[in-house]
Amino acid sequence: MAITDRRSFILEQTRIHPVPHAPSLSLHLADESVDLWRMGEEELEKLGVPSPFWAFAWAGGQALARYILDNPETVRGKHILDFASGSGLVAIAAMKAGAASAVAADIDLFAADSALINADLNQVTIEVTTQDLLKSSLAQYDLICCGDVFYDPEMTASVLGWLDANRQIKPVPVLVGDPQRSYFPASRLTHLQTYEIPVQRELEDNETKKTAVYAFA
Repeated sequence: MAITDRRSFILEQTRIHPVPHAPSLSLHLADESVDLWRMGEEELEKLGVPSPFWAFAWAGGQALARYILDNPETVRGKHILDFASGSGLVAIAAMKAGAASAVAADIDLFAADSALINADLNQVTIEVTTQDLLKSSLAQYDLICCGDVFYDPEMTASVLGWLDANRQIKPVPVLVGDPQRSYFPASRLTHLQTYEIPVQRELEDNETKKTAVYAFA
């Protein structure tokens, strides 16, 4: 039976944890104590729940959040887009660091609700959108943040094409957080900072993952 109350499902299937590499922030995350941790794709599909990327603190997002908190001038007074936001972590970090506004964008309705729940938890206000922004203008933003988006060839090509097309209209700066996943576009990025990010072994096959923040060139 499909889930009809997304908010209740998120609250029931997560627990509050500090973000490992940005412990001043907390998120509702899945852990071994909840059923979501053990659910396979078939069970999630029956519930009408897409893969719950929003329930985990991924390395790229943690790196971006840490970088923003350590370098608040990067976002202060600016309008920020947290693209493929998942939990909303980067948008939340941006607001904590003094951004004028932050939009958490994710096509998953559960992610949008999760981002709002996490923003309330951290006592900040963010906006959310589930619009497919890969067909949209970025002109209203001052900074684009992309965490862990280069995991798939089709997604990588779409994101790079979208950023290039928009930057021909307005050269909006782009920050990328990535542990050099399979389709990482190294030639397009300028390294800014590297971190050793604590991650869940069940997700990343390790307890830490070297992850960097880059500027998109």
